[in-house]
Amino acid sequence: MRGEETVSRYAEVYAAWKADPEGFWKTAAAAIDWTRYWDAVFDPADGPYGRWFKGATTNTAWNCLDRHVAAGHGERTALIYDSPITGRKARYSYAELTAEVTALAAVLADHGVGKGDRVIVYMPMIPQAVMAMLACARIGAIHSVVFGGFAARELATRIDDAKPKVIVAASCGIEPNRLVAYKPLLDEAIAASEHKPSSVLVFQRPQVQAALQPGRDFDLADAMETARGRPVPCVPVEATDPCYILYTSGTTGQPKGVVRDTGGHMAALAWSMKAIYDIEPGEVFWAASDVGWVVGHSYIVYAPLLIGATTVVYEGKPVGTPDAGAFWRMVEEYRISALFTAPTAFRAIKKEDPEGVLIGRYDLSSLRTLFLAGERADPDTVKWAEDKLKVPVVDHWWQTETGWAIAANPVGLGMLPVKHGSPTVPMPGYAVEILDDAGHPVPAGKLGNIVVKLPLPPSCLPTLWNADERFVRSYLEEFPGYYKTADAGFMDEDGYLFIMSRTDDIINVAGHRLSTGAMEEVLASHPAVAECAVIGVHDALKGQAPCGFVVLKAGVTTPRAEIEKELVKLVRDKIGPVAAFKLAITVDRLPKTRSGKILRGTMRQIADGETYRMPATIDDPAILDEIRDAVTGRLADA
Repeated sequence: MRGEETVSRYAEVYAAWKADPEGFWKTAAAAIDWTRYWDAVFDPADGPYGRWFKGATTNTAWNCLDRHVAAGHGERTALIYDSPITGRKARYSYAELTAEVTALAAVLADHGVGKGDRVIVYMPMIPQAVMAMLACARIGAIHSVVFGGFAARELATRIDDAKPKVIVAASCGIEPNRLVAYKPLLDEAIAASEHKPSSVLVFQRPQVQAALQPGRDFDLADAMETARGRPVPCVPVEATDPCYILYTSGTTGQPKGVVRDTGGHMAALAWSMKAIYDIEPGEVFWAASDVGWVVGHSYIVYAPLLIGATTVVYEGKPVGTPDAGAFWRMVEEYRISALFTAPTAFRAIKKEDPEGVLIGRYDLSSLRTLFLAGERADPDTVKWAEDKLKVPVVDHWWQTETGWAIAANPVGLGMLPVKHGSPTVPMPGYAVEILDDAGHPVPAGKLGNIVVKLPLPPSCLPTLWNADERFVRSYLEEFPGYYKTADAGFMDEDGYLFIMSRTDDIINVAGHRLSTGAMEEVLASHPAVAECAVIGVHDALKGQAPCGFVVLKAGVTTPRAEIEKELVKLVRDKIGPVAAFKLAITVDRLPKTRSGKILRGTMRQIADGETYRMPATIDDPAILDEIRDAVTGRLADA
């Protein structure tokens, strides 16, 4: 949507999909180059619920790189690298990125990697991580990116599940206040795993030189230099072949390998870049995430390059590198059109710069839109961003499993009216319903289980890696004919979706099912609160009782006890006595994953005195001790 307000085309586009789902996705697939067209747009008989573009062949790297060069756009910037931590910056044109990816693909081929083989990528936010992913796609290999610095034990479970022929790693990751040497963690993981990769390719960063094991480990940069200039053709693969495996934590401790297919993935992502994000070829799109997460896969690596836009690889933080103006410096310097980040990043910025003073120091005239996803975007944070940035703030909702938005406000189709607290409406491909625990539809405005009627659209997981039965058990069994999102929420009379919490974050207080998300929304509206989390703790009388943890904004001078009393009253006023909300605890920080998700389950285990495993994805383990100290004595007194 450019310039003047336009009437949204969403209703007609969604209706067109509903009337002819296969025709809709056949049209969307025209944005992709195919080496062979499909026998069927959708085959319901293949896999647990069906497969998209059965019989077609294509190549992801060709679609992301070579075809743009062939069309005469080789000099256009494909990738911008900016590392405020090291001070390094770089730009790669489409022609240059294609050459680098081809060289890395040659190295992989030299180490025996071919079509269908797996490659684990264990790297920080550097261009070589993107190159490694695209190099796998070029030769038909399947990549599995594991977040750089992930614990050795967790890495070992992924090695044993994916059985990679080769691992591509960097010598280190660099945090604002520490170096994380990756090679010792990798060596420990390989020693612990039953499956052993034949080769490890290490990109040596100047900050840490990793020790290489003769015969198994190789210097990646040296090998690429030797291979540079050697042609490596793009290998056609089936549209239904996996492009990648991305592991998400399983409830059993065994990670779930989400499979992303090749053809449907590209068709859906290419459609989303225009329809949802309103990005044109040549514009700069910045997903401020990490390649280790699904947002990094979809919207740092693949979607921008599929349409010939410019993507950004940022090795920094929203605050502290060097300050809460870091994002605004990036927008000004690279003329970024759209920024996509997690609400937690904005809460961090708001905490450090509550008045938005730093925003005024930068030229943000290029920025048209801010997109938020990854955690519930509380209305207070959204309103703050709208007020300070003066651009539309688009909350949208999706999952690792889907790879793109289930619900959004589609900017490219013309924005719909914003309702704070809602990611707006389901996107074409997603028939979203709200069911009670028995599988019956619930009326508008009533909390229930959010499900999607099968089949899922292109790009959504067709199954789990080597685990069809587990896929059915985890996602399809509880509500037959539907995909279970494991999120709870409601739909209003206008068809707007409200995501309130994970289904395991619904708490039962004396028989009343209450959403922790609704309480968090109230706490976040208090002017002193930067961010918060509500958990259900054990209560002998009522089964569970809500407990709120809040982080205050910088510069707040009101005594903590006074603010905590105000918060208890606020929840009782807004939600009512039924919430039984009696305890707010002020803390300095909340425990989070590296992608910004608050570890509510672990907080609940600590509060209830249960034993727990250190979450593999935790950003700073020391915060768990701070939470334990904060709740000690407080729960007993409540």
